[in-house]
Amino acid sequence: MNRATTLLALTAAALLLTAVIIWGAVALVGRTTPAAVGTSEPGTSKTPSASSGSDPATAGQASQCPTSNRTVSTAKELTAALAAAQPGTVIQLEPGTYVGNFVAAAVGTAESPIWLCGAPTTVLDGGKTNAGYVLHLNHSAFWHLLGFTVQNGQKGVMADAASNNIIEGLTVSVTGDEGIHLRSASTHNLVTRNSVSHTGRLKSKFGEGIYVGSAKSNWCKYSACQPDRSDDNTLSGNTISHTTAENIDIKEGTTGGTIVGNSFDGTGMVPSASDSWIDVKGNGWNISANRGVNSVEQGFETHEIVPGWGTGNRFLNNTLAMNGSGFGIQLNPSLGNIVDCSNTVSGAAQGLSNISCTH
Repeated sequence: MNRATTLLALTAAALLLTAVIIWGAVALVGRTTPAAVGTSEPGTSKTPSASSGSDPATAGQASQCPTSNRTVSTAKELTAALAAAQPGTVIQLEPGTYVGNFVAAAVGTAESPIWLCGAPTTVLDGGKTNAGYVLHLNHSAFWHLLGFTVQNGQKGVMADAASNNIIEGLTVSVTGDEGIHLRSASTHNLVTRNSVSHTGRLKSKFGEGIYVGSAKSNWCKYSACQPDRSDDNTLSGNTISHTTAENIDIKEGTTGGTIVGNSFDGTGMVPSASDSWIDVKGNGWNISANRGVNSVEQGFETHEIVPGWGTGNRFLNNTLAMNGSGFGIQLNPSLGNIVDCSNTVSGAAQGLSNISCTH
């Protein structure tokens, strides 16, 4: 090998070695750490947030109450515990009946929510159906209500300006008006796995099972004369029956919610108060994988109560056993709403929908 050839070979070898070293350095620097892929530190995210995408409904299992750090057995003790609650408080309700109207106004955090837990034999009882909220989430955030019974109030569970709360596994019944109501810009709440029934004992037209937002006639009372933007709430896996008005009523002014995997029964509906399981007057709601039986007239409906509202809603994969005189899904008017052909409707005198379905 001559001198020129030797120098060329050495140069090529040096270049190759340099490339290998640079590649290795880049690989080490660019290697993703556990923190970079979104793993959390121990002790964080003690409960799923209603807006996190890791809620009990999507996880497919019910929540479990953490170890309590405050146990109550009387209405007076419960009132005191609610008033003293702070991030990380876990209130355990002993079995029994707690008579009164109770207010939860504290603010938890995503990392340290506030829990209120009980068994079905633990009963919050408002004592009368013509006045009062049995349990009022008043400007509260990151509460997790779990497992107890709420009854005998004008409204069962009321949320005003409440966000990122989870209402799970409650039995709500015998209310003068609605069972569960999210109002006054209550956002990113999860209402899941509850049983709601026997509403409207005071006035049948106000006897919805779950109600989101406010009617335009009440915007000046509850949302400074602006739309009640109770947005991005999820209603999932609830069982709703024996409501005098709609099982679920979604008001004008609300946007971007989800109604998924619920079970509806129109038995007990009063025709003068309602003609469908769900009435959607807001925008951009997804209504999917719900099941309904015994409709009064329609299955699901939309309405344009206020111009610009009642549009952009999508209905898909719902199973509707109607026994009713109307459509499975009726759009009033159709606007930008979509009825997917994946919906299954039986016993509807007028068929699936008043518009053509979309594949």
